[in-house]
Amino acid sequence: MLVIVAPGQGAQTPGFLSPWLEIPEFRDRMAAWSEIVELDLVAYGTTAGAEEIRDTAVAQPLLVAAALASYDVLGVRPDLVAGHSVGELAAAAIAGVLTPEEALTLVRERGRAMAEAAAITETGMVAVLGGVEDDVLASIEKHGLTPANINGAGQIVAGGTMERLEAFRAEPPDKARLIPLSVAGAFHTVHMAPAVDRLREEAASLMPRDPKIPLLSNADGAVVAGGGEFVARLVDQVANPVRWDSCMATMAEHGVTAMIELLPGGTLTGLAKRGLTGVKTVALKTPDHLDNAREVLK
Repeated sequence: MLVIVAPGQGAQTPGFLSPWLEIPEFRDRMAAWSEIVELDLVAYGTTAGAEEIRDTAVAQPLLVAAALASYDVLGVRPDLVAGHSVGELAAAAIAGVLTPEEALTLVRERGRAMAEAAAITETGMVAVLGGVEDDVLASIEKHGLTPANINGAGQIVAGGTMERLEAFRAEPPDKARLIPLSVAGAFHTVHMAPAVDRLREEAASLMPRDPKIPLLSNADGAVVAGGGEFVARLVDQVANPVRWDSCMATMAEHGVTAMIELLPGGTLTGLAKRGLTGVKTVALKTPDHLDNAREVLK
């Protein structure tokens, strides 16, 4: 039982596309999709610096395009598919709910809308590693923050205003380690509400199809059978927490034995090594990992 997963914002690093552009099919995809997202994806994935690709309006289209292009060259059909945060758009395209072009058009607007929402108030996010989950969640609530990502494997990401994050860092939960994240805003919190309205208008013109591959939702880890319902969930998710812990629980319930994380892989397979014990994992970081990913199915 194979699950293919697509990573979310923060997975990008400077130059991560460089080795992949030697694959003609991959390079052609990135060039064509650059026109759709109105960004030079090749340049952003090769020569741009960390701060340039940290920009939400750049990072989100870049990540979805990279995931979809790596899926195309991988040439493997999964039994289950899921994406973390913006990775849900790549997952929707893989499952057939949206075409790649529709997913990229939607992520272009998602990135722009979330960047604009993030500029309204100075907000941020901090990863909480370890601690007792109930205590961590209580501390996050106490400081007026949101558990924006409940990732499982002892990792929760809190989001909110910088002032409240500073207070949280000054009084951390017992036995927990806090790591500030280099992100442009408090994603998956109420601060993204303006982006939801804009994205809902953009999504209204779509005609989503029902998934051809079982597709998991970040909202609760459920397998969503209707394409329209999945897109509605995807839109609402912008201002609501990502429950990757629930997604991994569903994977376990379905008997997943192998996970391939699309480019730029590493984050979700890292969580799976701790949260899905015994599941074979491969993260696509360079083209050398394609054969490793195919081998995991044998």
